[in-house]
Amino acid sequence: MDDRQVFGVVEGDAGAEVLAVVEGDPLYTPLRPTGEHVPLSEVKLLTPVIPRSKVVGVGRNYADHAAELGNEVPAEPLIFLKPNTTVCSPGDAIRYPQQSTEVHFEGELAVVIGRLCSDVPAARAAEVIFGYTVANDVTARDLQRSDDQWTRAKGFDSFCPLGPWIVTDLDVTDLALTTELNGELKQAARTAAMVHKVPDLIAWISSVMTLLPGDVILTGTPAGVGPMKPGDEVSVSIEGIGTLTNPVVAR
Repeated sequence: MDDRQVFGVVEGDAGAEVLAVVEGDPLYTPLRPTGEHVPLSEVKLLTPVIPRSKVVGVGRNYADHAAELGNEVPAEPLIFLKPNTTVCSPGDAIRYPQQSTEVHFEGELAVVIGRLCSDVPAARAAEVIFGYTVANDVTARDLQRSDDQWTRAKGFDSFCPLGPWIVTDLDVTDLALTTELNGELKQAARTAAMVHKVPDLIAWISSVMTLLPGDVILTGTPAGVGPMKPGDEVSVSIEGIGTLTNPVVAR
């Protein structure tokens, strides 16, 4: 395929997927099929969404992860922000900053917001969800420990890989989530283990701040987080969505 950047709908069986090219922005305008179909193997997948304003992270939302770092499970969602400049695409390099010597992977389910909303009741959360994708909430753990807040530890460019695509019709209450480092399994959990479920997270976050179309919510990571270094490759997989793989390079 040429160097155009286009939206598309992934169709076909696993291993033989095709990208059906569409016109329009899925978050703002109706999609219009162009009739063009390209084998998925011939395209470079970009991040399926660039948040218009923010990525909202949720900390310690799996009890086993809170425990492995010596923390209590918060009674209410613990939220933080990552700038949208942290977002990068499948296959893009996670750039290891000079300021850190302990950069960790954190595989997570990501929720993509589909409409402007605030004060959303949990019972109506599904109405504001565009879909779901896979995320790696990359964290400079040493900086997280040393700083009073998490902006620097979570906010470096390339610290939020997203992809490979957005699935718009999926029950995420009990999906398998795994993370592999250089092919070795590091994290293995199910989304059912989340302390605060997706509808409750949307209700909580939207009671604090207005959510915009394209905003992303990272729903927390399970136990098994750990360091990665330049030369490594990390892959996060979520059942029903796909696998997000990124190499690690020195910045």
